[in-house]
Amino acid sequence: MGAGSFEGFSRRALDFYAEVERENSREWWLAHKPLYEADVRAPITALVGALEPDFGVAHVFRPNRDVRFAADKAPYKTHQGAYCATADKAYYYVQIDADGLLVGAGGYRFAADQLGRYRAAVSDDLAGPDLERILSASRADGLEVGGEQLKSRPRGVAADHPRLELLRHKSIHLSRGIGDPDWVFGPEALPRIRAEWERLRAFTGWLDQHVGATEIDDRFS
Repeated sequence: MGAGSFEGFSRRALDFYAEVERENSREWWLAHKPLYEADVRAPITALVGALEPDFGVAHVFRPNRDVRFAADKAPYKTHQGAYCATADKAYYYVQIDADGLLVGAGGYRFAADQLGRYRAAVSDDLAGPDLERILSASRADGLEVGGEQLKSRPRGVAADHPRLELLRHKSIHLSRGIGDPDWVFGPEALPRIRAEWERLRAFTGWLDQHVGATEIDDRFS
């Protein structure tokens, strides 16, 4: 991914998204698009471009929301996200919004074939406890476990399965809200974000090994 050098985010990016939360319209966006390009899209593109050689192919999300089936018709996202994807489609994620920086990693949208492999691995007597250990260490490190979950249990899974909560996941990821410490706005942000992603390699490695890329579709875009 072509990009300039990353020197940190601008505080104007946080102000920009605070305004988007209040003034989410096409007219407002077009009037402020130069600020978005300079203070949001350019820095995050440079950031994932710098991380791409170590973490996989980089991608910056579009700012537009898909509102075709949404009750909320606000046209623009209130954050800017980007990711690097491993060859087996585990994702390292970074986001900037009005609250500051967020980093994470995981499987954000499992296709049916990935979900089947994920549940098989969680049920396995070796791979399942291995994931539990990774998540336990991550929680102790201050990371949060997230992802879409079934309200009940998957079909055929016993109510007393020891890893029922993990089996309920339809996607799974780890994240840390960094906020807006001073280092976010300078060159120190690059090694700090790199270090955060490095701490997530055990998790993405588990996903690469046991879930892998979908052969059906790739909807994380």
